[in-house]
Amino acid sequence: IHLLVLNVLREKMMKTMMMMAMMMGVAMGDIVDKTCKQTPDYSLCLSLLRSDPRSSSSDTVGLGLILVDKIKALGTETLGQINMAYKTKPMLKKPLDECNLRYKTIVDVDVHTAIIAIRGNPKFAEGAIVDAGVEASVCEGGFPKGQSPITGLTQKMNKICDVTRAIVRMLL
Repeated sequence: IHLLVLNVLREKMMKTMMMMAMMMGVAMGDIVDKTCKQTPDYSLCLSLLRSDPRSSSSDTVGLGLILVDKIKALGTETLGQINMAYKTKPMLKKPLDECNLRYKTIVDVDVHTAIIAIRGNPKFAEGAIVDAGVEASVCEGGFPKGQSPITGLTQKMNKICDVTRAIVRMLL
């Protein structure tokens, strides 16, 4: 009889814990949804944050850090595309060199500054995020019209920076 009672109690406890976990998930999902509604691109924000498991247990600072990680990943991907373009478009060496420098600045300086500042002084994080978008745009503008091999990545960088900036501004 004691084993039967223990099994019933264990089962009820498991059901209660599962219900609590589901409720927590819904509550955390709400912070992502509410936060993304305050950004210029709700759909992009949702897809970026929901693709990262950390978002389910993050506060606004955590959400901002996730997006800074997305900026770093995209910057790193873009640097890879720039390196490939040296081989396929050698006539674009000069603008590719400029973009290489600018994207290294995004990945090494802007991202680093934003990570530290989000936890300390978010105003500096906002500046770093704005700078990342400017660096990407200046890179793109250095190519002869219609010849940039990274236009799509640059546009994506600007959109992610806009969403990230909106979330960082919520911390000010």
